[in-house]
Amino acid sequence: MVHVLSSRTLLRPADPERSRSFYGETLGLSVHREFGTGPERGTVYFLGNGFLEVSGRSSEPVPPGLCLWLQVADLAATHQELAEREVEILREPRQEPWGLIEMWIADPDGTRIVLVEIPAEHPLRYRPGI
Repeated sequence: MVHVLSSRTLLRPADPERSRSFYGETLGLSVHREFGTGPERGTVYFLGNGFLEVSGRSSEPVPPGLCLWLQVADLAATHQELAEREVEILREPRQEPWGLIEMWIADPDGTRIVLVEIPAEHPLRYRPGI
């Protein structure tokens, strides 16, 4: 059995500085740690209960099915803030048939990022009878 103590998603961007600027400045993610030196140094950001590591460099395109799923407290406020920062909104916020409110953006390499708000009445927050 695998006993996971921690986890992180690893991104190998085409332009590490551009990606660090996007995740650190545009999205405002807090830095957990940095390592190495130079333009391909690693930066690990907090992602709620996980981490996002941006390190190294890749000349390969982003795998087509790769997405980051980030839960936020207030998607309307997040949408407004990202629009003001001129982040390209791939899909405006809307409530999905499964009850979550979702908005889609992409990082500079095209990695899709799904921003999600879980409404108070959603089963992920409340389970009647339990």
